[in-house]
Amino acid sequence: MATIDKKKLKELVKDEKCYKQLLSLLEESDPGLKDSAEIITQMKEGFSNFFWYVKNAETNEFIFYSDSVEKITGYSYSELITMPGGILSLVHEDDFPSVKAVFAELMSDDNDEAVQFDYRSLTKSGDVIWFRSTVYTDRDESGKVINLKGVSFDITEFKENEMLLEREKQRLANLNNSKDKFISIVSHDLRSPFTSLLGFSEILLHENELTDHEKNEYLEYIYEASKTQLQMINYLLDWSKLQTGKLNIELSRVNLKGMLSNCISVLTGAAIRKNIEIHMEVDPNIFIYADERLTSQSISNLLSNAIKFTPDGKQVSLTANRFKEGMVEIIVKDEGIGISEKNQAKMFRIDEKFSLLGTNGEKGSGLGLTLVKEIIEKHGGQIWFYSQENEGSEFHITLPEAKNIVLIVENNPKQKEDISNIINKDFPGYKIVTADNGYEAISKLAHTIPTLIITEHDMPLMKGNQLINTIRQKFSHNPIPVIVLHEDAKKNIKDEYLNLGVDLFIKKPVSNSKLLEMIKEVVF
Repeated sequence: MATIDKKKLKELVKDEKCYKQLLSLLEESDPGLKDSAEIITQMKEGFSNFFWYVKNAETNEFIFYSDSVEKITGYSYSELITMPGGILSLVHEDDFPSVKAVFAELMSDDNDEAVQFDYRSLTKSGDVIWFRSTVYTDRDESGKVINLKGVSFDITEFKENEMLLEREKQRLANLNNSKDKFISIVSHDLRSPFTSLLGFSEILLHENELTDHEKNEYLEYIYEASKTQLQMINYLLDWSKLQTGKLNIELSRVNLKGMLSNCISVLTGAAIRKNIEIHMEVDPNIFIYADERLTSQSISNLLSNAIKFTPDGKQVSLTANRFKEGMVEIIVKDEGIGISEKNQAKMFRIDEKFSLLGTNGEKGSGLGLTLVKEIIEKHGGQIWFYSQENEGSEFHITLPEAKNIVLIVENNPKQKEDISNIINKDFPGYKIVTADNGYEAISKLAHTIPTLIITEHDMPLMKGNQLINTIRQKFSHNPIPVIVLHEDAKKNIKDEYLNLGVDLFIKKPVSNSKLLEMIKEVVF
């Protein structure tokens, strides 16, 4: 066991009685505090603990604090020593009753020599910190407490981690309960239609006297029920893949108006059957940074629901515009039956299946909106809605905007500047990113996907065709347009570019009009 350096302790603590009490505390402390050199360093310089001493337990007359108290609480020794109640005056108001009760029990119980407790305290700057204090007693012959001595540890980080762990534990418990409910709902929904499907199939197989009308009616039911079940299974598969990370989100730069037009065209038949007009208002120059397939699936789901729950002859609108910095907002609005307050709480929840029949009896799986929410949030966006019964619904989603970026890969500073000036003049909203060579260009692509790449062919370290080959492999799902600048590229070199999907070449010196013509061809 390490010996206590009494000389250092005496230098630190001037008061004779206080010195003896602290010496006693150190001698009685548990093995983790036996190294006196370390303890005294902590007392003087301050780590995560401080020592204190109460001369009169009845009056709470604090006469000593180690220097480290100021580092932890922000209050100096001289400030604390003048406070009524000393360090106890800093105890958080919500924890003060329990701390007071601990001291009262310690004073009244003759057998208690020490007690340990946790509580919150306020620093001088108003921050909340957690302490774990161990208090030791000195008693007279009758057992009455005379003096108190203690050590307090800053356990704020420990408590924060403990609370974080508790919240995570609760989240996982809720998730597990949701999963159990979800499995129960899905297993019921997957089984229940098959009784009718098998029943109608059996009638069709064995009843020879059915009319053509009856046969068509049964076949139509089988077809619609099978289609709904297949949709449900597809949603389940996509949802589970997103949850487990097995469904890759392949981000690319997508023209928003073009994508939304495709979503509308797919649903035009359903809209015509109900005489519903779909009105679209979208800026053609907005691009988003998204997985086109998954995003189209999400918007088509919202549009399909809008058509499904809107009576014949009404209107559905699809609008989009720039939202907050870097985001685009898409709104799907209908004049349909709306959603009751009771059912609004069930929206997007995997453990609360919510499904209504459309105005013409259309059915749904009840899982579409859950998948939409999952897809939008995987893109870093949000989804919310406003709805009132018999007045319609309005669904909002946000997605990251893809800014127009031109990557110029050119090792000639003058040429690079000239091209930049052309773009700045005719395309003022475009951002320009430059690189001196292919390796630098690839590193720039780690942080952004450009609208267009303009590259010199004959560069040091990596030729233009080698650069494009690397880019095509990296972004196989998103063939970024490329314009190649060259001195006099041979046919075999041009053929290599053509095989990489590049057919735009400009021979140096660069013609401004030719470059502008090609950029417009690519961008518009």
